[in-house]
Amino acid sequence: MAREKPEAAAEAEATPELSYREQLDFLNPIAQPLASRKLTRKLYKCIRKATKHKQVRRGVKEVQKFINKGEKGITVLAGDTLPIDVYCHIPVMCEDRSLPYAYVPSKTDLGAAAGSKRPTCVIMIKPHEE
Repeated sequence: MAREKPEAAAEAEATPELSYREQLDFLNPIAQPLASRKLTRKLYKCIRKATKHKQVRRGVKEVQKFINKGEKGITVLAGDTLPIDVYCHIPVMCEDRSLPYAYVPSKTDLGAAAGSKRPTCVIMIKPHEE
């Protein structure tokens, strides 16, 4: 039994991650505007940097709360989240408050960029002095 766990972990690490093109197959119909490959990389880099400065809000509940409070920032949503009802109200809230938002193809990559092992479907990047 103990032997199976390391083998399974090694096997999971050996499986290649999906490319940007392959991730597009799993998108929701509401995932518009979808970030391009280049913009997706920039958003992940920005999220990593903002996480170091504690300038990130993650999760539907937390992001929704701070949008309602009037906090400014960029909202990044994962395009492969199911069911859609979980977060379909967030873009409407962003448009009402004229906040920028964009979809990226993968919630797993979004969570990893925020320094979490868990997938995340919504992240808000707060502005920093720099």
